[in-house]
Amino acid sequence: MGKITGFLEFDRKIEQHAPVEERIKNYKEFTLPMKEPALKDQGARCMDCGIPFCHSGCPLGNLIPDFNDAVYRGKWKKAAEILHATNNFPEFTGRLCPAPCEEACVLGINEDPVTIENIEKNIVETAFKNGWVVANPPATRTGKKVAVIGSGPAGLAAAQQLNRAGHLVTVYERDEKPGGLLRYGIPDFKMEKHIIDRRVKVLEEEGIVFECGVHVGVDIKAKDLKNEYDALVLCGGATVRRNLPIKGSDLKGVVQAMDFLGQNNRRVDGVKDLGEEIKATDKNVVVIGGGDTGSDCIGTSFRHGAKSVTNFEIMGKATLERPEDQPWPFWPMRLRTTSSHKEGAERFFSISTKEFIGDKDGNLKGLITAEVEWIKEPGKRPILKVVEGTEKTWECELALLAMGFTGSEMTIAEQLGLEADLRTNIKAPVKDYMSNVSGVFVAGDQRRGQSLIVWAISEGRQAAHHVDVYLMGESQLPLKGDGDLPRI
Repeated sequence: MGKITGFLEFDRKIEQHAPVEERIKNYKEFTLPMKEPALKDQGARCMDCGIPFCHSGCPLGNLIPDFNDAVYRGKWKKAAEILHATNNFPEFTGRLCPAPCEEACVLGINEDPVTIENIEKNIVETAFKNGWVVANPPATRTGKKVAVIGSGPAGLAAAQQLNRAGHLVTVYERDEKPGGLLRYGIPDFKMEKHIIDRRVKVLEEEGIVFECGVHVGVDIKAKDLKNEYDALVLCGGATVRRNLPIKGSDLKGVVQAMDFLGQNNRRVDGVKDLGEEIKATDKNVVVIGGGDTGSDCIGTSFRHGAKSVTNFEIMGKATLERPEDQPWPFWPMRLRTTSSHKEGAERFFSISTKEFIGDKDGNLKGLITAEVEWIKEPGKRPILKVVEGTEKTWECELALLAMGFTGSEMTIAEQLGLEADLRTNIKAPVKDYMSNVSGVFVAGDQRRGQSLIVWAISEGRQAAHHVDVYLMGESQLPLKGDGDLPRI
């Protein structure tokens, strides 16, 4: 695929970023688009590798060599059709996915891998620019009614697939607008929200109904929905945040990351009533947690005008190279430096927060840390050990807890009598994505736990197939990698 000798002729190139001093003045996306000839060269780098391991790296089974080849040949509409055949929302994944496909790229064994994610983003943006992404309502309706609960990527994917099968689909979302954490979690500088709006508009034109501001389990009893619809698809997120139960954790200024990020999304959207305002302006900010959420807090804090931003990670500093025990084509736990990190954050590894310090009025003014080490023994889980004599006090007026999620809220599960595991993930096997209650299906974070956007879309698509089988006895909807519905 691509040009036979392309990987020998062209080096890997990706979109550049606007200068830090410019981009932190606003919440706009700051990538600088590549010209079409440069994108064609990147598509040309896709090797005739025989077995495209990028397929196995992608949970959606995207037909990566095929759309790379189409880009190389300048056949952008064909590339868009190939891409949409397996991925409902490449404009989301092309911006937000960590690209496991690139880590599985055969070229990546000893060279820089193909820029799959950036090519994907440019394909879908070209499609929207040229008016190729249009509503495709089904020719006939089955009369079956399906409720999808949650409008994140899993819910949106399940809804579009089920609507394509001719079912009458209503999506329930407890927030005021659709998108889930794509809208109220992902900063606008990573993905502006008009990107969600334009896709939702297409979904509505296809016949999907969105009921926002409706908290299922609270505003509407889950059992009532079960009685009203022929099937339910639960696609809620893993929203139960991990806490840090140490002294001072109740001080004003110790804040969960998603409260901070979600409020800022609403602020950018022009919402006036935000409740108690959480801002990093003129504060020493410490972000506790080294993942994507922590990175998002860093970038947002700089845009607020923070005095300083420091990032703590309890794990040791990873290597830049692939670890020996994580061979290609598996996903490697290597050091990843995001654009937000590059905006000026100071990062510390193998460090644990022991106590928050407050003033007489209950406001956070500092915290105490200690260095840690991980003791590893063959066949056993690593043990965390505090290094004696390493305690340190830091100035801090805002501590953002970005330590991940422990599961999903159980209100709906309790009302419907659904079985869950110890992590509060609802049990629904991949053979049919159905819970222990007939007609109730589960996909995304609510089934598998906190995961990637590409997994959410994949699960939504696969769950939709099994819902269709449940309703109709058979289904023409594709499973992973089938792509036999090449619709934009």
